[in-house]
Amino acid sequence: MKTARFKNKVVVVTGASRGIGQAIAVAFAREGATVAGVARGDSSKTASPVKTARGDFVAVKADLGKLTQKAAVDLVAQILKQTGRIDALVNNAGIIRRAPAVDFSEADWNEVLQTNLSAPFFLCQAVAKWWLTAGRGKSSPDARLKIVNIASVLSLQGGINVAAYTASKHGIAGFTKALANEWAKEHININAIAPGYIATENTRALREDAKRNQTILDRIPEGRWGRPEDIAGGCVFLASPEADYLNGAVINIDGGWLGR
Repeated sequence: MKTARFKNKVVVVTGASRGIGQAIAVAFAREGATVAGVARGDSSKTASPVKTARGDFVAVKADLGKLTQKAAVDLVAQILKQTGRIDALVNNAGIIRRAPAVDFSEADWNEVLQTNLSAPFFLCQAVAKWWLTAGRGKSSPDARLKIVNIASVLSLQGGINVAAYTASKHGIAGFTKALANEWAKEHININAIAPGYIATENTRALREDAKRNQTILDRIPEGRWGRPEDIAGGCVFLASPEADYLNGAVINIDGGWLGR
């Protein structure tokens, strides 16, 4: 019988109500985890498959578009009060706004950078503070805190009409490496996954544009859009003991897009 690698462990997943976040939550549930799903809306459509997968689900409401540094500390404290511990954090929540750079509004720029970059950093910071002041001391000597940030192939490319998104995802890749330099010695592993073109709500506009959709498919060696489940397995791996010597890495899961 397969061993549940995350039995008695708590995994926090942001943006867990749909898409990639939902797939990540279910993947960890299959491995026995208690999933604390952070979302600003209703997470019932995630809670059900998590429970079907024999995991436990704790719904946590939070608007990451308004998350301050202090609010992140309070949010982590709330999760700890409900779960008692945090073994892994997956910063998945993200938004995208599309417009030519010369027309990109200040409001859209600020909203994207807040949700995609500031909120993940503040959550990394808050979870690490807990680990360094309390969490590690209550764990076994070989225990580790795992952080997985969802970057993008646009952490490495420029994209078209998505200046704020591209800036935020370059930032995710950058601070993932920077924090690994500081925290690796503290038994904190922080890595990122760079998804390629995944069939989610964020990419609906591209998939509904016949010409753009075909251009994208022609570039992907796999010949298809990725599925949210394609990203979930990488998150489980990075949060597992098998990845204990991985730190500061950005792993592409893109159907071969960046190798083209």
